[in-house]
Amino acid sequence: MRERLSRFFKHLLIYGIGDGATAIASLLLLPILTRHLTPSDYGILNLLVLVDLVARVAGRWGLDVAFMRLFVDATDDAGRRRLASTICFFLLAANGVLCAAGIVASGWIGTQLFAEPQAGRLVILTLVNVFASSVFVIPIQVLRVRERSARFVALNVARLTTAVVARLLLVVWADMGVIGVVVADLIVTAVGGLILLPMFVSLIRPMFSRVNLVDALRFGLPRLVHGFAQLVLGLTDRYILKVYGTLAEVGLYSVGANFGLALGLALTAFESAWLPFALSIMHETEARRTLAVLSTYVIAGLVLLVTGVCVLGDDAVRLFTAPEFHDAARVTPWAALAVLGQGLYMVGSIGLIITKRTKAYPIATGGAATVNVIANLILVPRFGMMGAAWAATASYALLAVVATAFSRRVYPVPYEWGRLGRIAVAGATAWLVAGSIVPLPAGTIAGLLLRGVVTTLTYGAVLWFTGFIGAHERREIERLAARIARPLT
Repeated sequence: MRERLSRFFKHLLIYGIGDGATAIASLLLLPILTRHLTPSDYGILNLLVLVDLVARVAGRWGLDVAFMRLFVDATDDAGRRRLASTICFFLLAANGVLCAAGIVASGWIGTQLFAEPQAGRLVILTLVNVFASSVFVIPIQVLRVRERSARFVALNVARLTTAVVARLLLVVWADMGVIGVVVADLIVTAVGGLILLPMFVSLIRPMFSRVNLVDALRFGLPRLVHGFAQLVLGLTDRYILKVYGTLAEVGLYSVGANFGLALGLALTAFESAWLPFALSIMHETEARRTLAVLSTYVIAGLVLLVTGVCVLGDDAVRLFTAPEFHDAARVTPWAALAVLGQGLYMVGSIGLIITKRTKAYPIATGGAATVNVIANLILVPRFGMMGAAWAATASYALLAVVATAFSRRVYPVPYEWGRLGRIAVAGATAWLVAGSIVPLPAGTIAGLLLRGVVTTLTYGAVLWFTGFIGAHERREIERLAARIARPLT
């Protein structure tokens, strides 16, 4: 088990480095972009995100994960190429139709979202970007399933570098505003496509298998419905905020939520490593025990990160944004707790993919999305953006509970419930202690650093003294500490 866990954490670290670079770049760009974009501009961009995400979910047809799962089952290279080619040609044909329909309807979409049909050109650019990138999901998933984490991260770093340069040139230097951000995304897609082209060409052949397509759609279409339900979970709050408030309030909410949702980068790194790892060990006799132990470690790390964001959110918002955005900090802890729910869902639902029982996904996400819409309609008119934040937290908590329950029915994993309870106690204690004993005001680097140190030390101390760390783990920690201290002495 130790070798398997080491392999997982090696890939997780590599993915995390890449996603960490993305987070750092986003934070460094934020104080620059918020001086060239208004809260209303951010509101427009976040509504464009809605268009982008709807188009991406529709354009994948649930076939991204289906491709990975069936790729593992394929017995030879010819079968893998047949699978890749079949899905590629289906995506080109189906998404070409969807993109054309979206372009025809772009004026109506612009009117509905922005109250002006001229915004249709922004919608068109967004849809073209999604269509251009849709087929490259195939080589990207191959990198993941073959655990080529270093190449995957190198691709993302190249895309990140292009995004930073393009946004600085188009938004800051050329002062193009919102359209500069959209054009920068198109440039990023073009660069990523050029990098992936050789791998794409090596996978695709002039072949098509109806059997492969039926198998893939049988697995993927329930996840398509699931994907749309997830969009409702993630984006309904912004639309309802716009209905009952202003674009400026949508912008404030999005900035505050983005500081909490930055943890989603950690989830992205985790998901990139988690699914390929689970598929690689699923036939081993110790697979369920390995997944249980690994789940404990992953949740321990996630809870520490979430606690840190809850404690440091106010400092971060004040340090990295202009004064008119500071009120957004009230949203950040709740957004972080929503990310925790999403992470628990990812950990707990792995059995549905292993057993190909994807029909349970729409039930879990559909229920959570329904609760989200109802909660937003009740809370947002009265409490504004805070009501939206509370609705998101409750909905993702429900998603985690229901999806895990479905997964355990078909693939029971023996989770370490006692240790998981100690993690919850440690997180709550660290949030309470760090948030109450540090005297420095919010928005200072010294305050942020001190609160961060207190959070980490308190969290670790509670885990240590409640017996979370076993004898074997204590010996490993002591051995590591001795190795670190040896050069110092």
